[in-house]
Amino acid sequence: MQNSNDKVVHSNFWTNIFNSPTEKMDLEQSLLSIPVFRSIKKRDLHLLLKIIHNRSYVPGEFIFYQGDPGIGLYIIREGEVQIERETDAGEKITLATFSKGDFFGELALVDGEKRSASAVAVNECRVAVIFKPDLDEFIERYPKKGIKILSGISSIVAIRLRKLNEDYFQLIKEKLKTKEEDHGT
Repeated sequence: MQNSNDKVVHSNFWTNIFNSPTEKMDLEQSLLSIPVFRSIKKRDLHLLLKIIHNRSYVPGEFIFYQGDPGIGLYIIREGEVQIERETDAGEKITLATFSKGDFFGELALVDGEKRSASAVAVNECRVAVIFKPDLDEFIERYPKKGIKILSGISSIVAIRLRKLNEDYFQLIKEKLKTKEEDHGT
């Protein structure tokens, strides 16, 4: 029996329909703005659009959970998504907040490993999703286009790794500086 205080979350997870030609054009522009797809020719986008699925989420609904299999790349069309990670002690730490035009989950297209964090809709949210099995089939059918997409993913991973290395380096420098100040050197 459901308690009157329980929040029921509804989602139209299985919809995959472009509502209008304007929406389709908006999605094309979004794809072309993402480094992963920037090198795809505009005339080839119609092939890619065939494997994109639209999803809607309500505030507080999980798009995926930490530990879930990584199965796709998500592109935010409307709304905001928060990426959070839970520590072993159960504390939730917000890693990032993404909004319209941003994307996340690209590593799943490469390795399919478990999700290292959860993604939660902050507000009403619409996302376009490219699932790994669909992309794998796309790459098999159109290897030249697939190589361009994989090259784009590699570039993003390299940029994020360089940024992570720089952030780590800055943390180490701050730690050393604090240690020196504490010891009076």
